Amino acid sequence: MKALSALIAGQDVVSQDNLFQSLNPANNNDVVGTYASADKPLCRDACVAAREAFPAWSATPAPVRASVLQNFAHLIERNKAALAQLVTREMGKPIREALGDVQEAIDTCHFFVSEGRRLYGQTVPSEMPLKELFTYRRPVGVFACITAGNFPVAVPSWYFVPALLCGNTCVWKPSEDTPETSLAFYKLLMAAGIPKGVFNVVFGSGQITGAALVSLVDEGLIDKVGFTGSTEVGRQIGEICGRNLQSPCLELGGKNPLVVAEDANLEAALSGALWAAFGTAGQRCTSLGNLILHESVKSTFIKRLLEKVSELKIGDPRSQEIFYGPMISQKFLNTHIQNIETLVEKHHILLTPKNGRISSANDWGTFSGDAQNGCYAFPTIVDNVQKNDRIYKTETFGPLINVMTYSTLDEAILFANDTGYGLSSAIYTTNIETAYRFKTEIKAGMTSINNSTTGAEAHLPFGGNGKSGNGSRQSGVWVIDQFTRWQAVNWDVSGKLQLAQMETGYISPTDLILPTQK
Repeated sequence: MKALSALIAGQDVVSQDNLFQSLNPANNNDVVGTYASADKPLCRDACVAAREAFPAWSATPAPVRASVLQNFAHLIERNKAALAQLVTREMGKPIREALGDVQEAIDTCHFFVSEGRRLYGQTVPSEMPLKELFTYRRPVGVFACITAGNFPVAVPSWYFVPALLCGNTCVWKPSEDTPETSLAFYKLLMAAGIPKGVFNVVFGSGQITGAALVSLVDEGLIDKVGFTGSTEVGRQIGEICGRNLQSPCLELGGKNPLVVAEDANLEAALSGALWAAFGTAGQRCTSLGNLILHESVKSTFIKRLLEKVSELKIGDPRSQEIFYGPMISQKFLNTHIQNIETLVEKHHILLTPKNGRISSANDWGTFSGDAQNGCYAFPTIVDNVQKNDRIYKTETFGPLINVMTYSTLDEAILFANDTGYGLSSAIYTTNIETAYRFKTEIKAGMTSINNSTTGAEAHLPFGGNGKSGNGSRQSGVWVIDQFTRWQAVNWDVSGKLQLAQMETGYISPTDLILPTQK
């Protein structure tokens, strides 16, 4: 059997080696698609195709490049429902969230279309006569990107829309969990008018295709790398790029804190914590990790939180009523179960009565899915977590949160900052000074005040610090700095060599001493 392995210079490439299937996580009997992992020679071919397409694409006027992205936005809009249904089927995100995932790509396109007329440089005054100084943004070159499966439409748009707008050509290794959605993304982009070779795709696992693609940085075939995924893999990519004097875009994991102060609006905080903890089954890089409660509100808050958790509707993600559906795949479910088994210690208190996998023998009261064939997990809340516990500093990426207790704001900020991660954060408080201190002293790249840790808008910078990233940012005008290099141009029309700093005609002051005042 042969299956699609790559899309290079507009051509389908098939292979019979290293086949893998994309399964519907709500029903593993439903095979969404069969693909083959691209090997290193195939990844090399994709990079060569991108490099050959670069001169023509980078020379295309930026407003014309933007018009292609405008077409892309319109095509996504026309296919929004179908694309969202595919996302739900392939990775298990509830249909309401899947529609939001697709909408974020539309918003990203609309934002960057206008940036095609705003890739500004500057005209800079010179210190010499008959001389002009200019700055220009120039595209980086070939951009290779590896994305995760939890946001299979939104996150690729964060990378590729600005990268293409700025004149770069691309090679994409999408998640092996969502190849069918990635193929739809590619087809819509091609229909929008992207020239052959400008955008290429290599399918496969991270171990085979991802590693092969990144290794081509050492061959000089890639000028920029983007990666969304684990901190461990991000470090490896950073090492390869670093020895080639490149700065990658790394959007990594998180252990995101949500602080509930003694003066918080508890109803708002409950809604925010519930969504941050269990939206997308906790499989967002911005999902809640450590719930940090003031000692005066903890008892009340936990009681009401457990009541709300017990009412959560879990099951078939096609239903509008479902709060969360299955894990992305069996692999993620297995890791979630392993985290509960290995990270929960004797002094911890499991507040939720059932934990691990939902099954026909171990069900959930409001469950409405295929427990036998789906990858469903119970919501899990672990109390009495301390700062020295492994679970406090470990990203668990599933419907699992920790509860910590604090007495002073200094203690809360310490708990929020000391995990080593720094992606997203939140605080619920009605005290302006508390909010001001938190937003000033938190180390995370993103902070919400009286809102959830999750939920990014397309025109704000997205990214983290510490183990959550290398300081690069996606979204908004800030991401343009990732996909362009500044060029300084010195244009002398005097007809002779003029030496700055040495022949500059600065004016000397007259030696004037003011008379002494009487």
